[in-house]
Amino acid sequence: MTVRISSLANGLRVVTERMPGFDSATVGLWVTAGNRHERAEQNGIAHFLEHMAFKGTRRRTARQIAEAIEDVGGYLNAYTSREMTAYYARVLARDVPLALDLIADIVLEPVFDPAEIETERHVILQEIGQALDTPDDIVFDWLQEVAFPDQPLGRPILGPAERVAAFGRDDLTAFVAEHYRPDRMILAAAGAVDHEAIVAAAGALFAAARPAPGGPVEPARWRGGERREVKDLEQVHFTLGLPAPAIREDAAHAAQVYATLLGGGMSSRLFQKLREDRGLCYAIYAQAGAFADAGLLTIYAGTSAEEIAALAELTVDELRRLPEEVGEAEVARARAQLRAGLLMGLESPSSRAERLARDVAVWGRVRPTAEILERIEAVGRVEVAAFAEGLVERQEAALAIYGPAAAAPELAALKRRLAG
Repeated sequence: MTVRISSLANGLRVVTERMPGFDSATVGLWVTAGNRHERAEQNGIAHFLEHMAFKGTRRRTARQIAEAIEDVGGYLNAYTSREMTAYYARVLARDVPLALDLIADIVLEPVFDPAEIETERHVILQEIGQALDTPDDIVFDWLQEVAFPDQPLGRPILGPAERVAAFGRDDLTAFVAEHYRPDRMILAAAGAVDHEAIVAAAGALFAAARPAPGGPVEPARWRGGERREVKDLEQVHFTLGLPAPAIREDAAHAAQVYATLLGGGMSSRLFQKLREDRGLCYAIYAQAGAFADAGLLTIYAGTSAEEIAALAELTVDELRRLPEEVGEAEVARARAQLRAGLLMGLESPSSRAERLARDVAVWGRVRPTAEILERIEAVGRVEVAAFAEGLVERQEAALAIYGPAAAAPELAALKRRLAG
């Protein structure tokens, strides 16, 4: 497997990885413009724009876009994250030129027809309504908001309904003009691909795109806080957030190992002690997320109104005990889970293409798999204990709870318990 990177004169970066034995490929355009690049009055527009990309271009109607990709048995989709927006396709090798043409067309030539804007506005408002009706979904937005309040990183990707209801064509075109520049785009492809052919196609398709200086991104500022919404649901949805390292920090891998052994699987501490030993919940897990300049370690559980106090307190007790109790065997098990997850993910062209784009965006290069594995293997008991001890000493946390949560402890009480 060979990774190659080229840059066009206008700043567009092209990165590919040929995977022998594959008859298909994933190609996509990753734009470093997510919801943290929005101003407060723009919150939700990056996601709105992602939807509108499929609603017609100067050359194709929305139906023609759908038919073009499905005529060849392909798949075309997009997503918006906090730091990127992606447009990607999975096709057979012979249809890679078509996929590239479609992606360039929907990104560079959207018409933003007013009628289509109104139709898609209603679709997005339905999506927001669905999220609000999904407690174990919306509670994570609330946690992000209280961890990073009054700043782009804390705002919801979908945006508030009142903002989405007001966006017009001028708002969309202004965001595109400001952020959709070739120097902020990465064209990534993996599978049955030819690097030179993709570079040549990109040179033709994106020839008219011109770079432009972008505005500064507001730095992340961890604050922490609490939000609880008491509602008559079947369960209390409990999320606890702790500050974690940014993606380029040395401790990022220690945070990943810590989150995995804490709540990354059936053998993890939280799963064993709160579900298996005490029966306090059905679902409980921990995960570490990293952004360019911040991170958030999240613990989630769903439990009953009668058990929420015990679950919250025992979760904090586990955090407090972990620095002293963590052992080499559980650290090794967590490393094995991370190692296997990484290697298994590399068996998919779609996962590889996304990894290529993210590595180039973050590191300016594609890190060899051996390098990542070496960083994971370098995390031992000492590193995990030091990271865990830092969480206990700082006592910084964010809490979001949704459901019949009258008996749930307040954040201040949980922080006192964490201090011992």
